[in-house]
Amino acid sequence: MDQLQPADSPRLAGEDEQHAQRLAESETEWPPILVHRSTMHVIDGMHRLRAAKEKGCHCIKVEFFDGSEEAAFVEAVRANIRHGLPLSLEDRRSAAERIVVSQQNMSDRAIAECTGLSTKTVGSIRRRLNQGSSPQDVRVGKDGRRRPLSTAEGRRQAARALAAEPLAPLRQIAKVAGVSVGTAHDVRERIRRGEDPVVARDRRTPRKPDDRESFAAQVTDPSGTAPKKERKIRNMQARLQTLQKDPSLRLSESGRELLRWLHLNHRAKVQYPHVVDNIPPHLAETVAELAIQCAEMWRNLAQELEERAGQQD
Repeated sequence: MDQLQPADSPRLAGEDEQHAQRLAESETEWPPILVHRSTMHVIDGMHRLRAAKEKGCHCIKVEFFDGSEEAAFVEAVRANIRHGLPLSLEDRRSAAERIVVSQQNMSDRAIAECTGLSTKTVGSIRRRLNQGSSPQDVRVGKDGRRRPLSTAEGRRQAARALAAEPLAPLRQIAKVAGVSVGTAHDVRERIRRGEDPVVARDRRTPRKPDDRESFAAQVTDPSGTAPKKERKIRNMQARLQTLQKDPSLRLSESGRELLRWLHLNHRAKVQYPHVVDNIPPHLAETVAELAIQCAEMWRNLAQELEERAGQQD
């Protein structure tokens, strides 16, 4: 234990002596402490270390962490959130401020996950600390993958890849361009319609991390200055209510089934920001592929109904 160095702890007030004493009096075997291999600083387990010294021990079980000192601090915060004596709100906010400064490419969601704060709180901390500084082009998510704040360049690369190989699978296009399968699909559809593959928001300015949250707030805003997306959702809701009153749909099994489909789709539009923000990273690609299949089903339905309406005219 003499080889170990004090922790670079996220606890502003240092270790809690009473907690260390309780551990020393306990007969339960402790899990290994976590130690930064290159510096021998304790990352997680200072209370266990103090308790072991109190009991007169000369050795303690450890697990080693290999990484930078900045990464070691992030791991210390994450470990103290998961177990042991909880970090105070002040400790967690202070830790988030330090991580925002030292790990500027780390996403708000990833920092929120390791500090136990909300994504919105981390975003406000970042904006306060980054006033006057240039924004970062990429962020590193919870899964460790680097993602651009703006997808403009990725969309342009996807468009070039589609121009070179129009029949290439979307997964291949996505990999070449460094975008998601869903983005590659959207680029392909935009090109088919003769539109710019880069969406309007990315042509104007890089996407902000809290765009989805602000949109969710706009959807529930009852003011008369509703944004275009909100008006579309309200228009969809009005049309759905009209269909629900139509006896030809309401009084038939197939009509009620169609109404259920449309109702679920409307609900998905309203809940979209919250649901998408909580999709686990390891399921993102699978969900994207299923979403594309659902979109193709609705597109086929729309085309069939348009053709049927055209024949009646």
